[in-house]
Formats: sequence, structure tokens, C-alpha cells
Amino acid sequence: MNKVEICGVNTSKLPLLTNKEMYELFQQMHKGDSTAREKLVKGNLRLVLSVIQRFHNRGELVDDLFQVGCIGLIKAIDNFDLSQNVKFSTYAVPMIIGEIRRYLRDNNPVRVSRSLRDIAYKVLQARDALANKLNREPSIKEISEELGLKREEIVFALDSIQEPVSLFEPIYHDGGDPIYVMDQINDVKNDDNKWLEILAVKDAFQKLNERERLILNLRFYHGKTQMEVADEIGISQAQVSRLEKSALGHLRKFVQ
Repeated sequence: MNKVEICGVNTSKLPLLTNKEMYELFQQMHKGDSTAREKLVKGNLRLVLSVIQRFHNRGELVDDLFQVGCIGLIKAIDNFDLSQNVKFSTYAVPMIIGEIRRYLRDNNPVRVSRSLRDIAYKVLQARDALANKLNREPSIKEISEELGLKREEIVFALDSIQEPVSLFEPIYHDGGDPIYVMDQINDVKNDDNKWLEILAVKDAFQKLNERERLILNLRFYHGKTQMEVADEIGISQAQVSRLEKSALGHLRKFVQ
């Protein structure tokens, strides 16, 4: 994010417009002056730069984010209403952020159905509207009643548009080694008890005779059916079944 040049634009030399200049340019643009529109775009590129700083840890190229942010800026310029008593930056920043978020969602490696995304967008709009109306963050129940949707649908839709987080994403840094997401995840499949069980089974497996080991190996490590095992070692399926039960019984006894 320390690049001076982005998409061929020297960011250290970007112009900065005053409120008076902005007002005059908007008036000229609304009269059909395309040059004024171009000046408005160039004069607000610093706004795009400030917004894309928020997305620097998403793994996207800065140039790509800048281009998408410029699209949001142009949309904001084309739709800005001078009669409203609102600063342009106040109006433009959400537009730029929205454009970048749409880009990130559409390029998300986790594919989400269009219908589910549409529900999520409606939920976000309803949440913002209720927040303005209630002067607080609305609950899932309130959003559910507003849209006439089940609470589970709302939660599932919102979860579907969340950005995936890397296991190597740093979450804390105190000047020493950083703590990553993976450091805070409990591995329920590979705790000490599981390792002890694996070692016990491995030890017990060696105590079986050669035919029992062969049958269990083909059945549970190679995923073959009893009929396939019977064909491979030249005995009947009934014999395989009987030997398998016997081998499992011995295995349990050795593990205990």
C-alpha cells in the first residue's frame, strides 16, 4: 500500500479540490460539461485511496481495488444531488465501499448462489433502514419481521457473504511473534487421547495373524467389499465375513 504509482497514476501528485471548486464543477457538469466531470474524478481520487486502505489485507492487488473504487467514485459523481445538504465525500465513500465489496464478493473463491446473495443484500438494506429508524442495531428477529423471512434464512444468508479468513491471518501482535487464527482453533480430532488410541490400534494390529491383517487391511484401508476380498485371496465371502468378525474381536481384546 506504499506504492506511489497505481494504475499509472502518480498518487503523490493528485489534485485536491476545495468545497467551492467542487460545487462549481458539479454545476458545470450538470450543464453538460464533460471536462468538469473529468476534473471531479481526478480531484477525488485521494478519496478512493483512503477507502482501499481498509481492504489492504484481503490479498487483492491494490491496482485492481483502485480501479473498482474509481468505478464507485464515478457512480457517486454521476448520481450526486447538489440540492441535498450533504458533503460529497459523505455520499461517495459508501458508494466506493459498496462497489469494492461487490467486487470482492463476486470474486470470492466460495461460490454462493445468486438468490442467496440477493437475500443477503436485502437483509443488509433492511438492517441499515431499521438502524436509522430505531437509532440502534436491529436484532435478527426485528429484521425477520421486517422482511417476512425466517431467522434461519437471514443468518444463513449473512454467513454466506462473509469473507473467508486465512488460518495464517494475524489477530494479535505485541512486538514479538504474532498470534494467528490457527493458534486459536481447537483440533478436536487430533488431541492426545486420539493419538493414544491410534497407537494402541496400530500395536494391536501387529498381534493379529497374517490373514486377519490382510482382510482388515483390504476391507478398512482399501475400502473393498467382502466379495472383492474373497475374490482376491481365493476364499468364499462367508469365510471372509467370519474371519473379519474374528479379527475385529481379537483387535478389541488387544486394545483393551
